[in-house]
Amino acid sequence: MHRATLLLALALCAAPAVHAQPAPALADALQGKSVLGQTRLRVWGFSVYDATLYARPGFDAQRFGEQRFALELAYLRDFDGADIAQRSLDEMRGLGPVDEASAQRWLAAMKALFPNVKAGDRITGVHVPEAGARFYLNGRWLGAVDDPAFSRQFFGIWLSPRTSQPAMRAALLQAAAARTP
Repeated sequence: MHRATLLLALALCAAPAVHAQPAPALADALQGKSVLGQTRLRVWGFSVYDATLYARPGFDAQRFGEQRFALELAYLRDFDGADIAQRSLDEMRGLGPVDEASAQRWLAAMKALFPNVKAGDRITGVHVPEAGARFYLNGRWLGAVDDPAFSRQFFGIWLSPRTSQPAMRAALLQAAAARTP
């Protein structure tokens, strides 16, 4: 028994230390940002979600990938997280080519992060230039995808000039357009 205790102690000492990093708070991610635009996505007459874009003054829509901002989707219907992930990938592919290895990595990351949502749930994504995307559910930390290319392509679903929803993009960028000379 003494030998078993010694082996257990040695095994515990050899294991790498795992330190839990405190999850960044959504309030910190939104600090200094204000609502730039809001809109509702409707598909075939059904309301899907309300989208709100948060950004700092001077947000440049043409260079969205270079700036920190947040996009909140307030769901108006129930959706399966895996369906949200697949639809997101389909939209990302619609913006431009995505190599298959990246597509599979991104889909797996989104499936791992995006929960099933009920009407009233809010998923907030924060774009962190040169780092990736951070996600929150109802203000609580979900996780991150530490891939800048993923983040640019993901948020391009709403902010790219090649979006499949140009009216939604215009509504989200309404305040930024009003400031442009």
